[in-house]
Amino acid sequence: MSIHHRLIAERIEWLLDLARRHTAEYRSPEACLARELYLAKHPTAIKVLKCMDGRINIPVATGTPPGIIQPFRNLGGMFDLGWPHLGEVLADDVYRMVAAGRRVLIFITYHFSRGDARRGCAGFAYNTEAALEHCRTIKKQAEHIFGAGHGTVYPILCGYETDEDALLVHGFGDEVLDLAGLVPTDAPSLGHRLNSLCPDMPEQMQQDLLPLLQGNLKWIAQVRSTCRLLDIEHREWMICLGRGFDFLHTPNLALIIGPYSPDLADPIRKAAGIIEANMRAGRIPDDGFLLFASVPYDEIGMDRARAELKSRFLAGFAADVIRAEFPELAERMHIQVAVLSWRSRALELLDRLGSAS
Repeated sequence: MSIHHRLIAERIEWLLDLARRHTAEYRSPEACLARELYLAKHPTAIKVLKCMDGRINIPVATGTPPGIIQPFRNLGGMFDLGWPHLGEVLADDVYRMVAAGRRVLIFITYHFSRGDARRGCAGFAYNTEAALEHCRTIKKQAEHIFGAGHGTVYPILCGYETDEDALLVHGFGDEVLDLAGLVPTDAPSLGHRLNSLCPDMPEQMQQDLLPLLQGNLKWIAQVRSTCRLLDIEHREWMICLGRGFDFLHTPNLALIIGPYSPDLADPIRKAAGIIEANMRAGRIPDDGFLLFASVPYDEIGMDRARAELKSRFLAGFAADVIRAEFPELAERMHIQVAVLSWRSRALELLDRLGSAS
């Protein structure tokens, strides 16, 4: 039986087991050594602004070890670097990387489907051009903050075609490197193509971006050699609020809302409306849904204690919005509060409440 059709208690236990397995894999000696080796060879820090859609799994699609690429995920893939919290988090993170002698590559992404527009981004009403224009705006904001010279921080537009997990890297003007149009034997030419596409990108950064492009070529070939189910039906049964949901890359499972927008109530209302619609249409059982709040911390002590308070605040805020706007749905709401150790990726469960009725 699909996880989407199981009882809510079973779905929650399945989810927590998924998180435990992700943590165990991340903390394994092999994975830790693989990350250290990779960073020694490729020191550029990589950040990705992307939609909450679980299909957009860039580490897997590029063959990059877990933990190298830091995601910023939000409902609809909509961001504004003027948002106080998002701007501070990103700027502080960039400053730490630069202080450690590392350049920063920021992927600003949009996604779409070549096979069916309705498999694209619902956040932009399946309008790929609108999503791309939004990405261009974010790129201009990043250049305003970090400089347009691109010597230290390089924001780059990147499309993600979800049918084949193919990357489309945008360069100067209208030039685009569409990896779906290449084959693995084209890998030796990628360095020349990238230099032509982004001639102002520092050489070390180009060398650190190349493995992602080469890995994507291999992954596309693997996808094409398998029979892949392109599931387009929305069956989300949980709302995730906060950060630290890297283990959630199952399509149509969760609606993830980053804690970035100054108006958190709006995406929470939209997410709750989707959950309610899924129940009414019979796409998921109507016995309950999960509201999951998670906040990461770097250090034990004060930093972790603050993360606890923030996670509880986010859960309480979202629950109040849902109770006020969707009182019937709120009666079937289950709440899980957690914090996440950023260093070990260990998810630590705090409060867990049953039905909010």
